[in-house]
Amino acid sequence: MMHDYAVVGGGIGGCSAAALLHHQGKNVVLIEKEPVLGGCASTFSYGDSRYNAGATTVSGYHEGGILRRLCETLGVTPNLITSDPAITIVQNGRTCIRYRDLERFLEEIEAFYPHPRHREFWTLVQTIGRDFYAMEGHYYSNRSFLAKLRSILSFTPLIHRFWPYLHTNARAFIERFYGGLSDEYLDFLEAQILIVTQAKSDQVSFFTAALALGYTFCETHYPLGGMSAVCETITSKMYDVRLGCEALSIARREGFYTIATPQGAIHARNLVMATSHFDSARLFSDDAILTYYRKYERLNNRQSAFVLYMSVRSDFPFAHHYQLIADDVFKHTLSKSLFVSFSNPSDTAMAPQGHYRITASVHTDLREWVGLPPAEYRARKKELHDLLRNWICDRLAIDRECVTESFAATPKTFGRYIHRTQLGGNTLSLSNLLPSLPANDTPIRGFYQVGDTSYAAQGWPGVVMGAMNLLRLIDA
Repeated sequence: MMHDYAVVGGGIGGCSAAALLHHQGKNVVLIEKEPVLGGCASTFSYGDSRYNAGATTVSGYHEGGILRRLCETLGVTPNLITSDPAITIVQNGRTCIRYRDLERFLEEIEAFYPHPRHREFWTLVQTIGRDFYAMEGHYYSNRSFLAKLRSILSFTPLIHRFWPYLHTNARAFIERFYGGLSDEYLDFLEAQILIVTQAKSDQVSFFTAALALGYTFCETHYPLGGMSAVCETITSKMYDVRLGCEALSIARREGFYTIATPQGAIHARNLVMATSHFDSARLFSDDAILTYYRKYERLNNRQSAFVLYMSVRSDFPFAHHYQLIADDVFKHTLSKSLFVSFSNPSDTAMAPQGHYRITASVHTDLREWVGLPPAEYRARKKELHDLLRNWICDRLAIDRECVTESFAATPKTFGRYIHRTQLGGNTLSLSNLLPSLPANDTPIRGFYQVGDTSYAAQGWPGVVMGAMNLLRLIDA
């Protein structure tokens, strides 16, 4: 059987692209090597427990948001509940809550980090985010030089609106705006910028930093049943979703592609790789495709995540998300900040009544873990596991005896299960400007890419924007 499109990888990007193509009436097959959808945003079973693998927050489903538009197009409704506050930040024994309402948040921020320009600064952050997400019409292509030029011109209104912030280093802008700021407040800002952009404030423009700092002013959501449930909903109207189906190799033929899997060969006229640019070349022997992937290897920052999973027995009403900020960078990591997510007490699909499932993640360099001698790897993994588990218990007042289970995943673990060690996608830094980034189309006929290492990068909004950009390029 010859399919119109084969989509390899069932993460957010693959599910969105496959579902959109199916909605257009295309004959689409979606293949995913794991038994569940989601990729970095999957939900997995560990014994009798269920955990979210990495990503735990759904954003972009607010009224007019890009995930909401995707679901409305597909005629599906994910089972979500609103998270407000989006984050509860714990720093130096104090708690600052990122409420969605600007006035309520300003009361919080003024109580902990008083400054006369907070209102002006955070109003600017909110305005940049609101105006950006309201803008439409821009798209990005890499099919040819002329197609790229035309697509870049589509960003003219956006560039005109945000020019003062697009070329300005975020750290310099913030320090100039405030006239100096404390190390504690800078750490507060850095933690939120890093978790969204995968880069620090001195590496990104203020425009990028503002979108990172302002995402909490939009609705964020908790997915009942886990992150995989959202991907299952997005693809619920598709006919051909193949789980536990691993792509072993992919060959480009004259006018079509052949994907070798343990279940047999899959043939398609067009191929959409919903995988990382940095881990996909191993599937190909085609010179043109290998050259394409090598072109973007320079974007690989080797940044990844160390993730701690915990089960806790407690009746305390924990918030959905915490950001715990330390004074110093955690050993074997790149950050002072630990992002800790709790399951909702009503979500008995994730945890029984009176229990929570916790996913806690921190940035790390994959070279800290890959290639270590086995004994050293196990010792380092246990050391960081114990440090973070105890640190969470101390900062959130969790009795250690109430921790019924804990284990950890390193970049090496993610490489084994989802075939990628670099996590978080392309950093949105000043050195990674749009013309140098991979698009969702390529110069290779019938060869496309979606996901967090292609336009428009990280998170639900960025990855879904890339899937919708793909559809525009295919229809052009």
